[in-house]
Amino acid sequence: MPDYALVTGGARGIGAAIARQLKEDGLRVAVLDRNTPEHDHAEEAIQVDLSDAEAVQERLLAFCQGRRVTRLVNNAAIVLPASVEEADPNSMDQVAAVNLRAPLICLQAALDSMKGAGLGRVVNISSRVALGKELRSAYSASKAGLHGMTKTWALELGQHGITVNAVGPGPIATELFNEVNPPGDPRTEKIISGVPVRRLGKPEDVADAVSYFCSERAGFVTGQILYVCGGMTIGSV
Repeated sequence: MPDYALVTGGARGIGAAIARQLKEDGLRVAVLDRNTPEHDHAEEAIQVDLSDAEAVQERLLAFCQGRRVTRLVNNAAIVLPASVEEADPNSMDQVAAVNLRAPLICLQAALDSMKGAGLGRVVNISSRVALGKELRSAYSASKAGLHGMTKTWALELGQHGITVNAVGPGPIATELFNEVNPPGDPRTEKIISGVPVRRLGKPEDVADAVSYFCSERAGFVTGQILYVCGGMTIGSV
């Protein structure tokens, strides 16, 4: 029986591309999202608000019972942009609930299955914003924190055959991105001009990186952060 992959925030955008790729890789895909999936790549959809810790824990523990869940992609995230002067201190808790607490709960729910199989692949979707970006105090802090958890989990779980890595996308042309940054708009062109490869990323670019980290071929790679950013994170840029 094929193994299951859990993808949070998999209803659309990057998460949908990841779900599609993992399905093509031969995995059974389950999507966790508060929205109904806008695709048919998932075998199962768990509709849950990832900021609700008790609901996430209850739904996932029930799902993992009797299933061989060996892949987890923590993709869901919220941003809540604001300048440091205007940022609501409570926004730190709101962002951390989805971007940091939910990944921990999801991993805890799947751990028994991974340990039992002697195989686990955890991929945390980070962001180049972990390195800093204006108006992103809470978001950048959460993604930098996700890097720390990635490395800590890699150290703790490697002995069980479980690897933990992170993928940090740069600007990706999702539907949401295009709504805020319309193609041809001068502001969009400015973003593209700041990317060394001179184009926006595609959701499939991120999904390809996740596919590798989720494969059995990646068993000797753990605790790493891979930026899929077209070169934007290079220091000189």
